[in-house]
Amino acid sequence: MKYTFLVFILFYASLLKAVDTPDKIIAFAQDDMSNDFRKAQVFDVRDHLLKYPAIQFTYSDAQGQTSLLIKQIEQFIQQKVDVLVIGTNDENAVVPVVTQAYQAGIPTIILDRGINSENYTSFINTNNMQIGVIAAQYLAKQLKGKGTVLLFEGLPHADVTKLRTKGFLKTIKKYKNISVITRTGNFLRRDALLEMEKIIQQGIHIDAIFAESDSMLSGVRMVLDKHNIAADSLIMIGCDYTLEAQQAIRKGQQSASIFFPLGGKETVATALQILANKIVPKHIITNPVKLVTKNNVNKIKAIF
Repeated sequence: MKYTFLVFILFYASLLKAVDTPDKIIAFAQDDMSNDFRKAQVFDVRDHLLKYPAIQFTYSDAQGQTSLLIKQIEQFIQQKVDVLVIGTNDENAVVPVVTQAYQAGIPTIILDRGINSENYTSFINTNNMQIGVIAAQYLAKQLKGKGTVLLFEGLPHADVTKLRTKGFLKTIKKYKNISVITRTGNFLRRDALLEMEKIIQQGIHIDAIFAESDSMLSGVRMVLDKHNIAADSLIMIGCDYTLEAQQAIRKGQQSASIFFPLGGKETVATALQILANKIVPKHIITNPVKLVTKNNVNKIKAIF
């Protein structure tokens, strides 16, 4: 599978003219909008579609329930939407229903989290393996090659979790004096909060944290504050680079974050090409991930 970069801005002017058929429907089946990133992702797509009044946008929220996500995708298939965007929580469980949509002739865009199938029109994502590598390299340098790191993983059955973890562990194992303990936070603030509370209650010592989303680090900071533990006593790096993370980095309450684009612009550009009967790449890589620290925090805009 080839990785393809698209210069989306150049397409916009021509696509405005090409997509002139009224009442086209783009539907977004999202897995859990209680997740800050997933909610912002849906609204990012919505906002980029505002300039196209002939296109209707609708979305669903599966509230983290795979069975509900499948049901909602089935409903969009029955409605015969013109483009279906899917944000999944399980790389395997949704394959049959995604295949059903694809074989029904509904152009299907898989956004951010991949599936174990190629029965889709286009897959838009970012280099998640590199996120783990960047986090490991950063923490190893800050720890001077020695210490205990807490790895807060996201959803266990999502490919992004597996890739970020793989990149992190493969890199961090090069440092023999760094040990890693792992907990699951499901990319959610509340779940990370509960797990961090257990860690403190159990008296487990850690020197640093890599959370696979900034939302999880937000939960961590709440627990640290409750126990009067200074946030700057730990080296903490998250992912996404939200406004909350930006402010925490500025205040010294978070060491770093890894910029991870929402993908709304790329999704809309791809959907417009599909509606204009253009051939789109099977795999699209969005903007490269990048490390954000106190050194460049004021130069990079938060994703939401």
